[in-house]
Amino acid sequence: MPNNQPTANSNLVISNHITDMLDDLPQSHFLNDETLKNNDRLRQQMHDDLIDSYDEEIESEMDDYIQDLRYDGQPLTDSQKIARHIYFNELIRLQKELIKLQDWVVATGERIVVIFEGRDSAGKGGAIKRITQRLNPRVCRVAALPAPNDREKTQWYFQRYVAHLPAAGEIVLFDRSWYNRAGVERVMGFCTDAQYEEFFESVPEFERMLVRSGIRLIKYWFSISDDEQESRFMSRIYDPLKQWKLSPMDLESRRRWEDYTKAKEVMFERTHIPEARWWVVEGDDKKKARLNCINHLLSQIPYQEIQRDNVVLPEREHHDNYQREPIGEDMYVPNVY
Repeated sequence: MPNNQPTANSNLVISNHITDMLDDLPQSHFLNDETLKNNDRLRQQMHDDLIDSYDEEIESEMDDYIQDLRYDGQPLTDSQKIARHIYFNELIRLQKELIKLQDWVVATGERIVVIFEGRDSAGKGGAIKRITQRLNPRVCRVAALPAPNDREKTQWYFQRYVAHLPAAGEIVLFDRSWYNRAGVERVMGFCTDAQYEEFFESVPEFERMLVRSGIRLIKYWFSISDDEQESRFMSRIYDPLKQWKLSPMDLESRRRWEDYTKAKEVMFERTHIPEARWWVVEGDDKKKARLNCINHLLSQIPYQEIQRDNVVLPEREHHDNYQREPIGEDMYVPNVY
């Protein structure tokens, strides 16, 4: 059985993070807040709530060690423990910066589009999840479009993607994008040669048009080695929590590895333009890929921290004539746990 050291390390990082949060509070405001002053019960409840908000995310990160079939059941080495500790520290630090970015986008009315492309199982979804994990979904949303329906197939190719572009104060992350035509549609024969060629004629000007309109456009390609993709696919086959990630199209992409490589090379050659260049994320190490991607994304945008006004929770009003109506026992969810 795997030991529980990662959880201990992870909890230590979270505990340190909560301590840092309290330290960051303006001390005069914190100590003079009558709601918190000498109220140990409320402070403990606040602490428990903060811990609870991170529990599921710790379990999600543990998935990389426990659920992956490559894990040999042996205790983590000292270097692995240190690396994991650093990962959590850096992830939380970067996510704090993402919140600053979010505030800046809202305050300035910026519009940001980030495109995530790459091999199947290369880690696009994991990176997107860590970016959006602590952000407001009304500000930062993910566009993951299904295959086009019969009506959409007759539209201008970019039409259904345009509908998901951001308005002022929004960030949109495309989990695959209009580059489907340069990849899966080309390899699998879902588009004609004429449609494929028209795409390459149109997409540079389409992206220049987006940039001229004021949209910040950033494009990432997640790269993964042949051996690493094989091991991740095998993990998905035998892990019941991951089997949903493995579609027939994914299996076919494994067989057509070289075709996808050729398609990617053509795509880079014809769409790597100064206004919207490609950035390659090496994805064999999932955690490094996530940190590197988030760090680079932040470096591409000249955001600044927006100062927030201190929030004061108003006193709850009490009225003598108020009486809470009873709720029928049959309306409660059973307490199974």
